[in-house]
Amino acid sequence: MSDEKRPFKILGIQQIAIGSKSKTSLENIFCHILGLKVEGSYRSEKENVDETICSVGDGFATVEIDLMEPIDSNKKPRPDQPALNHIGFWVDNLEAAYNWLEEKGVRMAPGGIRKGAAGHSVFFTHPRGNEEFPIGTEVLLEFVQFPQKT
Repeated sequence: MSDEKRPFKILGIQQIAIGSKSKTSLENIFCHILGLKVEGSYRSEKENVDETICSVGDGFATVEIDLMEPIDSNKKPRPDQPALNHIGFWVDNLEAAYNWLEEKGVRMAPGGIRKGAAGHSVFFTHPRGNEEFPIGTEVLLEFVQFPQKT
């Protein structure tokens, strides 16, 4: 554990994204059997993903559960490999988190800070490190700017 002050705080889990070759089986268990609420869908040719967006919980305790399948299983990225695609964390200062993690040697996924599927500003870390940024996060992590209180 580092004693160094972190310039951001993880506030909670924003989402868990699960992939499969076909999201039909995921929808069956999560939506039909477990009863998660379907909030919408998202499709991106660029990201090779077709997803059903579900939720569990209420208010700021709501966690998004994204059920994903590749649009084309012969192209990358493959949202079904690994099946636990990524975990999203709410953070209080997205830009500070990005800069601090990168300074620490954490490798970022391509795309930088951008709008995510739910409309919030996000960035992703890369599971594997490289020569320039030796720290990989083992699983894809998404950092999501927590909405400002109005």
